[in-house]
Formats: sequence, C-alpha cells, structure tokens
Amino acid sequence: MKPMTFRWMAVLAAFLFSSASVLAAACDPVNADEAVKAEDARYEAQMNNDFAAMNSLLSDDLVYFHSSAVIDNKQSYIDSLRSGAVQYKVMRRSDVTVRTYGCVAMLTGNGNFDVSVNGKDLNVQIRFHSIWQKKDGVLQFVSWQATRIP
Repeated sequence: MKPMTFRWMAVLAAFLFSSASVLAAACDPVNADEAVKAEDARYEAQMNNDFAAMNSLLSDDLVYFHSSAVIDNKQSYIDSLRSGAVQYKVMRRSDVTVRTYGCVAMLTGNGNFDVSVNGKDLNVQIRFHSIWQKKDGVLQFVSWQATRIP
C-alpha cells in the first residue's frame, strides 16, 4: 500500500471515530421500559383521539406505513384521526421484542386492532415495526411499518 493511501485511510478513520463520539455524546440513551411506556401512551392517545398528546408524541418527520400500504406523515396521520375517517377503538399487541441502540428503540411484534375506516369496522391483525428516538430527553415516535397477517 502506498504511504499516501495509508495516510488518507488514517485521516478517514480518525474522522469517522471522532464523528461517532460526537454523535454518541448528543444522543440520549433510551431503555426498553421507556419505549414500551411511550408506545402505550401513543396507543392510548390514538384510541382516545387525544390530539395534543399525539402532537407531542409524534416526531415532525414521522413516516407511518399502514398495513393497507397508505403512507402518512405526522400531519396527515393526525388529520385522518381528527376527521373521523380512522378511529382506533381497541389496540392490542403481543409477542413484542424491544431492541435499543443508543437513543433509538425498535419494537417489533404482533397487533390486533379494532378500527373503523371510513365507517367500516375492521379487525386488523398485523406484524409491526415501531421506532422511537430520544432527543433532548424526550421520546418521539419516528416510524411505523405494519403488514397484515393473512
């Protein structure tokens, strides 16, 4: 290996390590219990149409993939609930696994939701992936992906 190439690799490695330590320092670690409590609070807010709670729980850059393949952001998601087009009546989850990575928590599991969509009552059984991020001491819901269980 040429000495110049080695120097560039050393500079790159130093940059990556210093960037990682800066990012780690800015990250507020989250634990599994916090993530489950936040997810519980979100479910409660959705079932009770508590828009103030949803506004604080949902990240401004939320990406929400429904099991129907509809994609929402924070505003369109809250608007769909506010309009009554979507009403969550009962939300149950099971077989949940929580993994944490610094300031990020990922929940995966099964859901069984009683929901009304455009006046039609449905029981939706899904597998889900829910992602939370802790920033400035606050957990926020940043992503959801759901797939129906056949």
